[in-house]
Amino acid sequence: MGNTRQRLEKLGVEIPEILLPREIGLEKWAVIACDQFTQDRSYWKKVREFAGGSPSALHLIFSEAFLEDTGRTEKIGDIHRAMRGYLEGGVFTSRRGFVYVERDTPFNRGRRGLVAAVDLERYDWSPDAKPLIRATEGTVTERLPPRMDIRRNAPLETTHVILLINDETDTLLRGLGERAKKSAPAYRGELMLNSGEINGWFLDTEDDWDYLASGLEKLAGNDINPFLFAVGDGNHSLACAKRIWEEYKAQCAADQANSVTTNNSGSLPVHPCRYALVEIENIYDQAIRFEPIHRVVFGPGFDETLKLLSTLPDFSCLELTGREETTRLVTCANCVVGADTAGGANAVGEPVKENRFGIVSGNRYALVETSAGGIATAILQPLLDRAVNDNSTLSVDYIHGEDELFRLAGAPGGQVTGILLPPVQKAGLFETVARHGPLPRKSFSMGEAEEKRFYIECRKLFG
Repeated sequence: MGNTRQRLEKLGVEIPEILLPREIGLEKWAVIACDQFTQDRSYWKKVREFAGGSPSALHLIFSEAFLEDTGRTEKIGDIHRAMRGYLEGGVFTSRRGFVYVERDTPFNRGRRGLVAAVDLERYDWSPDAKPLIRATEGTVTERLPPRMDIRRNAPLETTHVILLINDETDTLLRGLGERAKKSAPAYRGELMLNSGEINGWFLDTEDDWDYLASGLEKLAGNDINPFLFAVGDGNHSLACAKRIWEEYKAQCAADQANSVTTNNSGSLPVHPCRYALVEIENIYDQAIRFEPIHRVVFGPGFDETLKLLSTLPDFSCLELTGREETTRLVTCANCVVGADTAGGANAVGEPVKENRFGIVSGNRYALVETSAGGIATAILQPLLDRAVNDNSTLSVDYIHGEDELFRLAGAPGGQVTGILLPPVQKAGLFETVARHGPLPRKSFSMGEAEEKRFYIECRKLFG
């Protein structure tokens, strides 16, 4: 085992001690990622009502729909108490190994993944860094402190972070699935609020771990600075975990400096917070689709938003008749020469000659065109950031799903404006990030909101 573990360590992977709920219905336990439905508190009300008094991952997370409410410190205290209560109350069973998962969503079937722990020493979100684990989108450091408050001294962690591997032949996870299914599932069941089904199997033998190590070694190749994992979802959650680990290291160094028996070995401290629980998925999995993350601007109306966008190169605007026409024109707007997707798409790896956005506020719709090429967020986000910095009454939120965008922007009053972004292709993501660094923040989403990862597996952190 020692040799296999060392091979995995070189690949930034740790074999975790997984905690799973004991004899608790999965449908009540599993809860969607905390950064979903941030403008739909009714969704989270339904989650609370559905979970009822049962043990649930809901009590281990802080939904970002409520992150700006008063009483945040008290809420974090409640989360930590719930974690301790679950640990001390026999809620969990424990087993060392990886968990192979398959997920059916309302939109795609058979998405494969592997729950593992990764070494935060091998991750860096800095734009110029070339670590084994790399951010795919820009990290906003101002968003980290409240998330760090939740993780700091937390007895447990659970995760919605997804790391992508670049396995064009789709061999590794498929092979792990074949091995896993020789045993009975560790869990299986439906996910709440019509979010599909999920099954999980343990991979906890030496042969399983050797197979994983061999597959990852092949993907890493012989590069001096291999790019093995790209953060597909949960960029800020992983950055938060990194910050907490750096804090812990700094505190250990300070304690050693003040100790009479100082340890001068220079070795890193041993602690679970050096690692983060993630799910590893293959970017070439046919059940994974990249979706744009749309923008909703609070404050300016329809005309003001158009004025803001009018600074784009060769700006033009055409008012439209409604949602259907807006969606059709934006979806089919950015055709790439040689693209193999129906109607074309805005490719991550190749710049395009123009961009289009749909604008909606109340019952008004428009199509905005610009000659500025490249991924849409690269030209749009700087405009929005400057507008928010210049006007404290404005704010921007990031919306997963076209339906949710039109619901929010269709509200009466005209002070909520939605910006519908064009599609994004996943092909070329690794190459683009390797060459140019992270994309602008919130550039893409892995699937629709209901397809986001649900919290199921846990791991001891500061418990």
